[in-house]
Amino acid sequence: SKTNYLTMYKFRRQLHMDKQLSQLIDEAIKLEHNISNIYEIFSKMFPEDSDFWSELVCEEKNHATLLETAKKTLLTVDLFPSKLLLPTLGMLIDTNNKLHLLIDEYKESPPSREVAFYKAIDIELYAGEIHFQHAMKHLPSDEIMDTIQQLNKDDKDHIVRIRTYMHEKSISSYTDNL
Repeated sequence: SKTNYLTMYKFRRQLHMDKQLSQLIDEAIKLEHNISNIYEIFSKMFPEDSDFWSELVCEEKNHATLLETAKKTLLTVDLFPSKLLLPTLGMLIDTNNKLHLLIDEYKESPPSREVAFYKAIDIELYAGEIHFQHAMKHLPSDEIMDTIQQLNKDDKDHIVRIRTYMHEKSISSYTDNL
């Protein structure tokens, strides 16, 4: 009957949307882990900045854990806040592929201290990371986003913190070289 067909169509469409959202979340989790891996490389390469990089490593891992927890608890009841994610899976996959190449490159040929900081700023500007940070800064639209923002309150504004650290440690910034 027509009613059964519409019900089945809606069910299949919801399953497809849930699968796509699940894939987006998985890629966003990979993004956070990839970023933490790069910062971990920097932490080991530059002992003078190890505490700074280690802090960022922990925060990126916290972002991943936050997404994993939200996926487990909220996706199953259709309450996952899609504001935390990029709109396209392709962008996340592309960014993760670039980060994998960077990880491999830095294992083979480590960057200079200055380049590591430049690259960290670039990484924080990557679409997924900036989108996550943007979602964390805005007023929560519901209780779920408010809870997520509270859990993430100390992990915001990495770009500002990186630039401030560079200034404090007299590491030249992009603008110094223009």
